[in-house]
Amino acid sequence: MKLTHFEYDYPSELIAKYPAVPRDSSRLMVINRAEGSITHRKFSDLGDYFTDGDVMVVNDTKVFPARLFGNKEKTGARIEVFLLRELNPESRLWDVIVDPARKIRIGNKLYFENGLIAEVIDNTTSRGRTIRFVFEGTDEELYEKIDEIGQTPIPPYLKRDVEPEDRERYQTIFAAERGAVAAPTAGLHFTPELLTGLSNAGVDIQVSTLHIGLGTFRPVEVEDLTKHRMDSEFFHVPPPTAEAVNRALQSPTNTVTAVGTTVVRAIESSLSASNMLKAKRGWTDKFIYPEYEFHITERLITNFHMPRSTLLMLVAAFAGYDFMMEAYQLALKEKYRLFSFGDAMLII
Repeated sequence: MKLTHFEYDYPSELIAKYPAVPRDSSRLMVINRAEGSITHRKFSDLGDYFTDGDVMVVNDTKVFPARLFGNKEKTGARIEVFLLRELNPESRLWDVIVDPARKIRIGNKLYFENGLIAEVIDNTTSRGRTIRFVFEGTDEELYEKIDEIGQTPIPPYLKRDVEPEDRERYQTIFAAERGAVAAPTAGLHFTPELLTGLSNAGVDIQVSTLHIGLGTFRPVEVEDLTKHRMDSEFFHVPPPTAEAVNRALQSPTNTVTAVGTTVVRAIESSLSASNMLKAKRGWTDKFIYPEYEFHITERLITNFHMPRSTLLMLVAAFAGYDFMMEAYQLALKEKYRLFSFGDAMLII
């Protein structure tokens, strides 16, 4: 398929700037592939689609305040530093994006308001740099310093200022493993009450980790999708998750539901020789688009994604391209709220 197959127009007023309150009051479009049907529900109705023994896999990555603002030595120029990932905790090395990049060269030092200092070590891309924090404390203490001055990296298409409440808004209730620069947004719809109801109904909720980097959202710039390359992102599928998923896969009645495209990429990146799920810790650059053959994922909870995005391509691969684009047009007609803080769909 071609990049232009994933273009669609949407009115800007449908972009959700804030999450629904309560979160599980968001709308839920249920897409039944076997029946070819689309129904409209509330996310709080999710339990109606699960039975005792079903497995739901969530992403427990935690967003950290990755956007820092500092000043360049001597000139005092204001510089934005976007932390992508920690490369080496012992050496305090980080992969970052700087803006304006033209002002930042190897050897420059950057000073932040709480006394934190960073030195530019290398150029990686036109805007990318490797920096080293000049810091004598522990890695945990360094993160505390980053937390003091960092801003939550909410999506730029929201076109609003970052607010203090965004630290909680842009975080799922599963968040435990720090390392993402964006939230796994399908998980934003869950509330403690909904989780309790699912657990009481016998749904086995398991965790995986995929630390979302900017690569997930990097624009696809080639018309031929086979030539697009994803950035590598760290993932972890723990043994209990693999065991639970494989039990459900072998069951004639139970299902495996991935909460979000990041979970799909994690579990589809961790296949055994017999195409079962295996416990694994590593890096993945898996790019899923039509006609990908899914091995682990049987059902999917996801949000509505931007045109031309790798996220939309993954969902189209799972639901079927024609059916998915039909669903998107219906969502626009029915005025579903779009993107990170928007409504959700369940594909069964």
